Amino acid sequence: MRVAAPEVKSQAIGNARLTYLDYGGEGPPLVMLHATGFLPWLWHPLARRLAAKYRVIAPAMYAHRPADPYEGGLAWMQLAEDLRRLCEDLSIENSILVGHSMGAAVATLAHAVLGLPATKLVLIEPIFLPSGLYGINITVDQHPLAAKAVKRRNQWRDREEARCDFKSKPFFQSWDAEVLDLYVEHGLSQDDGGAMRLTCAPLQEAALFIGGSHFDPWPVLPSVACPTLVVEGETSDNRPWIDLRRVSELIPQGHYAMVSGVGHLVPMEKPLETARLIEAFLQGVPPA
Repeated sequence: MRVAAPEVKSQAIGNARLTYLDYGGEGPPLVMLHATGFLPWLWHPLARRLAAKYRVIAPAMYAHRPADPYEGGLAWMQLAEDLRRLCEDLSIENSILVGHSMGAAVATLAHAVLGLPATKLVLIEPIFLPSGLYGINITVDQHPLAAKAVKRRNQWRDREEARCDFKSKPFFQSWDAEVLDLYVEHGLSQDDGGAMRLTCAPLQEAALFIGGSHFDPWPVLPSVACPTLVVEGETSDNRPWIDLRRVSELIPQGHYAMVSGVGHLVPMEKPLETARLIEAFLQGVPPA
């Protein structure tokens, strides 16, 4: 049986205001961080299950700081600072941090660099670029993901047209049906003319991609001070250039797990299996 929808709340963090989903609960705090260009609602199938034992919140880390991809984008270290500030202001201490893609990298930076206390980390397909790609001045046109983001279609007559468009693309065809429904419902908003547009605008998504290349996380991985599960999708396009087994080896209490038959979007493709994997790790069961 599905639990009621979470409360949508917001919290001032310095000069910005961060929206987040709050699932309530009296258990240990668990913070879920979404991937680049996506939104916290895509965690819902996992979050409602985890909320039976944990106090789950999922912040929206995409639009609270508008940024220009042509002017350096939005640095992930800034997002890590925002996460640290959010946890402090909400009196969330020693939380479990679960992140996917960008969210996994942000969780790592917040803990290992900024000192956000955590009892466990779950890093699903974290984006840790090869070290040589950090600290260089890469333009939007040179960045393969940012260049694609700025060209993304961003107008549909209604949600049904958007749904049909999404389902026609290979990118979405492996998604779980409920997760796709959540993306259609919450990943689009109506503009002044009545058309539907992406909640995370293409330029903002590109700014997030550009912002991921400012700080090299590899040197700080040995500073991760809690048990950490690194999750990789078997068919992920990132496997040739991101060595996630090596990530798990550099983290002192690191563990590695592979999810078969999925790509980079592990939680979108297999939410139930992902939730079970997280639950087992949090309960102390080592990954197979």
